Amino acid sequence: MTAYLLDTHAILWWFSDSDRLSPSTRALLADPENEFLASAASAWEVTTKARIGRLSEFPMILRDYPTLLVRNGFRDLPVSGRHGLFAGSIDHPHRDPFDRMIAAQSVLENLPVLSTDPALTALGATTIW
Repeated sequence: MTAYLLDTHAILWWFSDSDRLSPSTRALLADPENEFLASAASAWEVTTKARIGRLSEFPMILRDYPTLLVRNGFRDLPVSGRHGLFAGSIDHPHRDPFDRMIAAQSVLENLPVLSTDPALTALGATTIW
């Protein structure tokens, strides 16, 4: 079994069956032998972006996010103090706190991230898409 950390857009695109998911990522997500973790930072990011009007195309996902995680077999990855300390200490000018946290969790938990975001790689995470 291989474990992966999901970037927020990967979660949203999987839940909405978006064609923006690459075929290889879709195959990984559909494979029951894989384990997927969703960072608490993604829940924070989803609700923050919804509050400021940037996720209006995902109303069902916003309403049912915790249920959708469970239904899809995604495990919640809490944010720890260790994650926070590492995220804040990454010496890179990228300022997005969500990206910093997901990168920190990727590095500290040794989890590749399913993501298209090159910022995560710049922050030290291994990404797959």
